[in-house]
Amino acid sequence: MTIRVLAAGDHFVQNRLLIDAIRHAVPTEVDIRELTLPWPVVPFGRVGEVDEASDVEEELIEALRGVEVCVTQMAPLTKRVLDASPDLRLFCVSRGGPVNANLEAAARAGVAVTFAPGRNAVATAEHTLAMLLAATRRIPQTHADLAAGVWRGDYYTYDNVGPELEGNTVGLVGYGAIGRRVARMLEGFGANVLVHDPYVAAPNSVGLPELLERSLFVSLHARATPETAGLIGATEIAAMPKGSVLVNCARGALLDYDALCDALDSGHLFGAAMDVFPEEPIPQGSRLLTTPNLVMTPHLAGASKETAMKAAAIVAADVARYVRGEPLAHVATP
Repeated sequence: MTIRVLAAGDHFVQNRLLIDAIRHAVPTEVDIRELTLPWPVVPFGRVGEVDEASDVEEELIEALRGVEVCVTQMAPLTKRVLDASPDLRLFCVSRGGPVNANLEAAARAGVAVTFAPGRNAVATAEHTLAMLLAATRRIPQTHADLAAGVWRGDYYTYDNVGPELEGNTVGLVGYGAIGRRVARMLEGFGANVLVHDPYVAAPNSVGLPELLERSLFVSLHARATPETAGLIGATEIAAMPKGSVLVNCARGALLDYDALCDALDSGHLFGAAMDVFPEEPIPQGSRLLTTPNLVMTPHLAGASKETAMKAAAIVAADVARYVRGEPLAHVATP
């Protein structure tokens, strides 16, 4: 019997990548429909009761008629969508976490939800290192001045130059797939690496207060949970050495951004680099847009061609397991 699949890709994990991966992984004939979602041209947001999804409930409900399997990155699996899609049995999210799916409602409806752990670990680790270097060497600011025709020799003064990685200590808050890769890269630079992660046995593991006090560079890699919300606030930033650098390519909820801006304004932090924010897109009038020595990118640390291809391959592999009647590899539903 032919299985009907909906490829609900977007402009990053494209439908052609999802379809090619499914055709390669699934040995039997599948009937594949397509729905193209607007992300990242149109930002994601809250849809119904789920987060970080494209607002396409109506289009998704229509496209899921008679569909048994859906592969997507940003489609909203809400209770409303589930109630309108009685044939759906598998919903594969090509992300590190299926925040765009109502897992409890899916379980009640008999729909398995899978995800794609580790798909962007390499890209995010590389971006983290790039952001760390950009903030420490003030690459965006110096480039902007040169592009405006201004040659500033004062960037070379002692008080304006940053520290080196070699021989200095970098603290990693979180030691999952990304944190481990960042640690290996930093060791190649000759940095001393400390780790704080209460859920993982890690080398050079210390408590958070000790990590903050000893680290000239701190990079956040923890997951956003109720326990980690606001993990780094004014007290924690004040505990970091004067002239240190803070990087966050994980989740905006981990950090108090007002405290960050205060520390940059006062000069306590030499610099900071952020890829994630408490509100995305950053609203007009935000302090983040005028705070000095802050490098920002628009939540794209995990963006690489390899990430998109890995994401498609991971979800396609679970589609193949489903077709063969085998246990799914990355199930999120209870």
